[in-house]
Amino acid sequence: MKEAKTFRELKPEELYWRCPLEAIPYNSTEECPACEDIIGQDRALKSLKTGLEIRSRGYNIFITGMVGTGRTTTIKKFLEKIRTTSETPDDLLYVNNFSKPDEPLLLSLPAGNGRILAEGMDKLIEMLRTNIPELLKSQYFQERKQEILEAQQRKQREILQKFEELVAAEGFTVIQVPMGIFTRPDLIPLIDGQPTPFQKLEALVREEKMPRARLEELKKKYEKLTEKLEKLISTLKEIDEETRGLLKNIETEACTPLIKGALNDLRQKLPHPSVGRYLDQVEKSLIDNLELFKAAPGEEAERDGLDPYLPYRVNLLVDNSETRGAPVIMEISPTYPNLFGTIEFSYSRFGVAQTDFTKIKAGSFIKANGGYLVLNALDVLREPGVWTTLLRTLRYQIFEIQNPISLFIFSTARLKPEPIKCQVKVIMIGDDYLYNLLYFYDEDFKKIFKIKVEFDSEMEKNSSTINDYVRFIRKICDEDGLRPVDREGIAAIVEFGVRQAGRQKKLSTRFHLIADIIREADYWAKTGGREFISREDVRKAIEERAERVNLIERKIQEMIEEGTILISTDGREVGQVNGLAVYDTGELTFGKPTRITARTSTGRAGVINIEREAELSGRTHNKAVLILAGYLRGKYAQDKPFALSASLAFEQSYSWVDGDSASAAEVYAILSSLSGLPLRQDIAVTGSINQRGEIQPIGAVNEKIEGFFRVCRARGLTGTQGVIIPRQNVKNLMLHEDVVRAVAEGKFHIYPIKTVDEGMEILTGVKAGERLEDGSYEEGTVNYLVDTGIRRLAVAWQKFEAETETRGGEKEPSEKGQEPG
Repeated sequence: MKEAKTFRELKPEELYWRCPLEAIPYNSTEECPACEDIIGQDRALKSLKTGLEIRSRGYNIFITGMVGTGRTTTIKKFLEKIRTTSETPDDLLYVNNFSKPDEPLLLSLPAGNGRILAEGMDKLIEMLRTNIPELLKSQYFQERKQEILEAQQRKQREILQKFEELVAAEGFTVIQVPMGIFTRPDLIPLIDGQPTPFQKLEALVREEKMPRARLEELKKKYEKLTEKLEKLISTLKEIDEETRGLLKNIETEACTPLIKGALNDLRQKLPHPSVGRYLDQVEKSLIDNLELFKAAPGEEAERDGLDPYLPYRVNLLVDNSETRGAPVIMEISPTYPNLFGTIEFSYSRFGVAQTDFTKIKAGSFIKANGGYLVLNALDVLREPGVWTTLLRTLRYQIFEIQNPISLFIFSTARLKPEPIKCQVKVIMIGDDYLYNLLYFYDEDFKKIFKIKVEFDSEMEKNSSTINDYVRFIRKICDEDGLRPVDREGIAAIVEFGVRQAGRQKKLSTRFHLIADIIREADYWAKTGGREFISREDVRKAIEERAERVNLIERKIQEMIEEGTILISTDGREVGQVNGLAVYDTGELTFGKPTRITARTSTGRAGVINIEREAELSGRTHNKAVLILAGYLRGKYAQDKPFALSASLAFEQSYSWVDGDSASAAEVYAILSSLSGLPLRQDIAVTGSINQRGEIQPIGAVNEKIEGFFRVCRARGLTGTQGVIIPRQNVKNLMLHEDVVRAVAEGKFHIYPIKTVDEGMEILTGVKAGERLEDGSYEEGTVNYLVDTGIRRLAVAWQKFEAETETRGGEKEPSEKGQEPG
């Protein structure tokens, strides 16, 4: 065998970027100013500024980005700056529509005027309740009233007297006949000066004490006089109506100046045409309904709990009297009533729902009219009816307040308030997945949310951004009353930001994580009795934060250490390699080794992905295995058939497997099985491959290396153990100090590679071998042995087919799996 001797190893300084102390121009955060601006989101701020300043329809904003990148904080600060440069929107009021009470009228008045109108109407009602009864009880008014009553009564008496004289001349008199609780006038004959009913007269006729002719004559007179009596009653009623009209007229004459005077005061304070038209209706209604005010305060009759003066109240829907600039509302609970308002109901003693214009309530959308409304996209989509109503309102910029539940309520009244013209700039906060989902599946979304603002989770690492980090640390310390951070502590926090970004040239902008580390480091500084937060406190905070949520990691580590999960960290095995898997619990991402095995035989099934056959493989992993098969065919099956059946398995894996980062390990296992060369078990492998055999970068490289290192450390570091990673991932390394120290001491090794051949050389210690001019490989190399193994399988397959045909038997059916190349 031709031995491979030299492999590139990473030096300790390549494994971790240590923040140089000279990059921090302060001894501690006490010396630097606090951060007041937004850090690391220049592109997002530019897009946000564009979206906020374009006032045309449809230029609403959708903000995407990871949680903790400052989306909400940024929009708050940005809107606070821009809102003061905008005009304060009008007040919105609903008032009674006197001609159509079920269609309340909308008034839009300059900010502060709505409160003036509402308070003015309340004061008007209170004034009229007090002054009208006093006015109507005044001596002057009572004297005028008495004069009218006496004159009208005198007129009635004169008419009655003339009628009574006429009746007496005809031998009749007027009597009052009881009719239940009422009486009515009637006529009765006078016989010998005594009123005698017709029944008695009939008896007298039968007794022949009165001639029948006399009785008939009286009846004829009675009929004629009764007709005149009915006319008389009508005339008296007319006089009564006339009396009431005269009394109402004098009441109107007395009260009109009082009403007009109060309303004219409001007209002068609010010289708006809409207010003028409304007050004209109020004036007419008040004059027509003076009876409401005749009772002294406290003596009004209760009307089923309703306010008798309700028609004259004002519903101040949106009061901007104390607003300065455009309103900014962040609705954290966007239910339908909270966002769009509602029409409330009250219930009568009979259980019937009742409502009126004063029960119209505004939601956040109307309160933000003329300003800005900030919503969480996922919260909006979860609430029934909210998304469709929001899109419809933004599309037409007109909104009508309704209560959807009112369709299922038995009510005596249904309101249709006058629609409100809306000019609201909506800013929604979500993630890229939600944005893309809406963009492609909702045609209206792309017309209404034309501005996308993308918040990045990382930013360039340079002296300016490091200084921004220091100022941000000072801000958190000031806001939470924390200890100042010394220079080493600042450097440790910056290094944590680099690790979170996943690249040595970047810093994380997920500042909520940075802030949490600062707060927890302050706790450990307090516990240690230190006045400044040090590097040790930051390190302790990071470790303790992981310790709180690493139960699953510890359990897996225990199973590996006790041998329940089979992982070898020494020796060599054929067709077996340590891959590196990543587990993500949401709160913690960690890596652990997993055994990957391959078995090869002659056949036509190609590469069989056992995980796929068991329906435990994701699309990306399935694709990686197909690419792996393509690499094998392209490199070794150009001059011979690919008569190979190779099965791949993640041993002791019973859950979902996805991703392509194990494809390098899988190809090493297959090549080992084909060549018969054993692979080192003290080295773990990560990396994906393409069909040309190039190693491609993967994610979570730090967690994978640290996961294998912990297993090796638990079993005892031998000095030969290590990890093979893609060369492109070197720039992502920010390894734990324990790993860096072990590498520096020669106890652990990290090998960056570019090709599959480099990896096989490290794992086998045998030279990979180049292809010669005749298409074969150098003898004694990995590729030679693999090529020989595939040729041997092809010959065996051809021999088997020939023997089968000679015997006249049937060919063996293809094994279940992927089609051969």
